[in-house]
Amino acid sequence: MSEGETTTDRLLAGEIVIVQPQSGFRAGTDSVLLGVATARLGRTQIALDAGCGAGGALFSAAYALPATRFCGLDSDAAILPLADQGVHLNGLRDRVEVVKGDMAALPAEWENQFDLVFSNPPYFPAGASSPPGAGKDAAYTERVPLDAWLKAMLFATRPRGTVLLIHRAAELARILARLDRQAGEIVVMPVRPAPGLPASRVIVRARKGLRPGPVTLLDGLVLHEAPGGRLTERAKDALEGKGLDWR
Repeated sequence: MSEGETTTDRLLAGEIVIVQPQSGFRAGTDSVLLGVATARLGRTQIALDAGCGAGGALFSAAYALPATRFCGLDSDAAILPLADQGVHLNGLRDRVEVVKGDMAALPAEWENQFDLVFSNPPYFPAGASSPPGAGKDAAYTERVPLDAWLKAMLFATRPRGTVLLIHRAAELARILARLDRQAGEIVVMPVRPAPGLPASRVIVRARKGLRPGPVTLLDGLVLHEAPGGRLTERAKDALEGKGLDWR
């Protein structure tokens, strides 16, 4: 991928830099919300971003958790050099690495290795939607089914560690069906585009190996004061890197 096919952009009010494809999947609100949602999850020594892409969520999480070491995993050999550039540009070489790997075949030694595993998985089952556009298929269309993706996330999470993901609200039932088998303390934060509108996204967290119990459904986050209007203060604070409280 040549320099002319990429852009260098800033997230979190300019605090982090990301080099990403000019066309195709580009980090946006979902990536940043996932990253900053890690900020208040308790002590985390080592974390894994499963499907890191160019690093939108990875670098946002590294900003939110300055004492944590990170591994970014992606199966796309073309995107990893861009993520590695981001590691360098953000001065994170001492605690962030990116590696090529497949969520369908994680190394055996990764079992129970991470305090936190977070992800913005591909959103659509294969064949369930129209083609997402040039360069976006790998990021938007499931190559690894969601159930298997979540199973791999749980595999890599240490007992009592945290699994965290953002996904389409329409897939919440599939997400809970998997997490409820292997995790507890499940909390769901709906993300609504504007007041009174249905949630378009959910941020879900759970702790591996805890006894299944009631799911906590939060009021959630409203992004805009009105459809197409200004960001709410809470959304603005989150997207500027001030953290996202769980309420």
